[in-house]
Amino acid sequence: MNTFAEPIYFFASDNTCGLCPPAWDALRIAGEGFCPSYGEDIWTRDACDALRDTFETECDVYFVFNGTAANSLALATLCQSYHSVIAHESAHIETDECGAPEFFSNGTKLLLARGERGKMEPESVERLITRRSDLHFPKPRVLSLTQPTEMGVIYQPAELKELSDLAHHRGLKVHMDGARFANAVASLQVAPREISWQAGVDVLCFGGIKLGMGLGEAVVFFDRDLSAEFSFRCKQAGQLASKMRFLSAPWSAGLRDGWWLENARQANACAQALAKGIKAATGIAPLYPVEANAVFLDLPQQLQNKLRERGWVFYSFIGGGARFMCSWATTEEQIAALINDISNIQA
Repeated sequence: MNTFAEPIYFFASDNTCGLCPPAWDALRIAGEGFCPSYGEDIWTRDACDALRDTFETECDVYFVFNGTAANSLALATLCQSYHSVIAHESAHIETDECGAPEFFSNGTKLLLARGERGKMEPESVERLITRRSDLHFPKPRVLSLTQPTEMGVIYQPAELKELSDLAHHRGLKVHMDGARFANAVASLQVAPREISWQAGVDVLCFGGIKLGMGLGEAVVFFDRDLSAEFSFRCKQAGQLASKMRFLSAPWSAGLRDGWWLENARQANACAQALAKGIKAATGIAPLYPVEANAVFLDLPQQLQNKLRERGWVFYSFIGGGARFMCSWATTEEQIAALINDISNIQA
C-alpha cells in the first residue's frame, strides 16, 4: 500500500501506474551480484536480441532513460541544424518536450502538419515538403509519426506505408514516436514489423515506461547506417546508464515472456470498457474512436470540477476534451467507480 499519497484515482496518464510485478522481478534478479557496466552486461545483450526477434529483423538498439531523450536524440541523429522535422501539430515533440528536439539538434525546426484525430494527411505533408526549396528555409529531413496519435487513434499499416513512401520519395527519413507502440500492436493484432520497418519506419522510439517498467525506452534503428554514432550522442546527453542492466532487464523479461503485449491488451480493454460503460450509463460518447488506451470525453466544466473534488485525476488540455488514460494496473473496480460518479453527478 502507498502510505505517502492520498487515495486519489489516477486516470491522468499511464505514467502514474507503478511497476508491474514481472518488471520488479526482472530488476531484483538483475540486481544480484556483479556484471560489466555501460551496456556490456548479459541483460542488455539479451534485451537487444529480444527486440530483434520481436521485430524479426536486424536492428541497432539503444536504451535511454525516457521518451523525451529517445525522441530528441533520435531526431538529432537524423538531422543537421539547418534541417526541419515534419510532425502533427499535436505531436508530443511539439507540445510536451520543452523544445528538447530543437535543443539537441542545435536548432532543427519543427514544421507542423494538420489532420483529424492527430493523424497527418499525405496532402498536408506533401505541401510542407514542397512549399519551399530555397536555402532561406529549413530543409525537410524527417517525417515524425506518433503511433498511436495523441488522441489515441491508430495509424493502419497502409496509412503508415503511404506516408513513409511519400517521405522516402522526397528524400526524408521516418521517425516514429512509439511511447504507446505496444498498445497499437495489441489493438491492430499485427506483428510489430508490420507497423514499423515493413511500413517504412527508419527509427522507432519504443516506449516501455507506460507498459509497467520504471524507466527505460528503446531506440530501435531499422536503418542501421543512421545509428553509427548514436552511442556518442547518448553519452554526451547524459543518457548512457552506467548500470544499464536496470534499464534493459525488464525489456528482456517483458519481450521474452510476453507481458509487454499482455499489459498493452489489458490497458486497451480497460479503455474500451470505460468508454462503453459511460456511454451506456450517461449517453456521453467518446470524442474520438477508442483504439488504444485513451478515452476522451466532452464533459461540462462543472462535471469535471466535481469529479476532481471526489479525487479523480485526469487531463483536460489534450485533444479538446477530458482525457482518461488506462494502464496495465487499471481495475474493473476503478472503472465502475468512475462510471458511477460521472452518472451520479450528471443526474
